[in-house]
Amino acid sequence: MSPTQLLHRWVELFNQADADALASLYHEDAVNFQVNFKPIEGKEAIRQKFREEFATAEMVCIIEQILESGEWGILEWKDPLGLRGCGFFHIEDGKIRYQRGYWDMLSFLRQHKLPLPTE
Repeated sequence: MSPTQLLHRWVELFNQADADALASLYHEDAVNFQVNFKPIEGKEAIRQKFREEFATAEMVCIIEQILESGEWGILEWKDPLGLRGCGFFHIEDGKIRYQRGYWDMLSFLRQHKLPLPTE
């Protein structure tokens, strides 16, 4: 699967809030680093983080564009509430080895009426 194909599948599964199927797209020792959190290491930890996130808020990813360069796929996205972000995915052997995402956590929390950080 090419990086572009994998990212289309990733968005499809994300929008279904399917943490198990999403986790299947990652290598066993993958790293998911969302800049608002510490890096998450390992497929099982990534699966658990998706489960927690899907239980916290209804999230929808709308593709703005996908770019591909070698083993890298870049996803620029938005959601129906106006949040925007991007993700960089290093793909090896058809699975995600490393993911890095950039988005505004404060805006996300406000839009979903979730508690704001106190520190």
